[in-house]
Amino acid sequence: MQAVSTVHVLARNWWALLIRGIAAVVFGILAFLWPGATIVAIGVLFGAYALVDGVFAIVAAVRAAETQQRWWPFVIEGIIGILIAAITFYDIRITLLALYFTIAAWAFLTGIFELVAAVELRKVVANEVWLIIGGLASILFGILMIWFPLAGVLAIIWLIAAYAIVFGIIMIALSLRLRSHAHPTAATTT
Repeated sequence: MQAVSTVHVLARNWWALLIRGIAAVVFGILAFLWPGATIVAIGVLFGAYALVDGVFAIVAAVRAAETQQRWWPFVIEGIIGILIAAITFYDIRITLLALYFTIAAWAFLTGIFELVAAVELRKVVANEVWLIIGGLASILFGILMIWFPLAGVLAIIWLIAAYAIVFGIIMIALSLRLRSHAHPTAATTT
């Protein structure tokens, strides 16, 4: 029964997978066109995010203290965010190296969960292989990043760009497959 509800949710929201796929393809193309700018932009955006997140965590701590609630976890979170932003802006290479390994771990773990979801989806949608291929591509990407940690920044960006394009195309294909699966569901409920 769980697989049926999962496929209905995915089928109803096929357009979200389509947008996700298009965004990944666009990101991949832009990364191929501007690899140097891409890596610096990724680092700067992360630093800005960490700073803003840290400041808002401090604000949350103040608000929690005003209402006599637990505030110290927010302070610690805020300080960590601000320190990470400071490290990023001091020497972006440190953050980019950490981000490199984070992306590798993210791709590997995402791939595992995509395979788990694909097994559930296959119980309802016959011959569904797109999510399995996406999961395997994610796992392979993560392994390759760990296996070759000294690869040049250009190679890393090209791997990320290629992965984004391949993953985007796979998500677009999955969304179109789910879109055709969504129509009978809508007809039976009306």
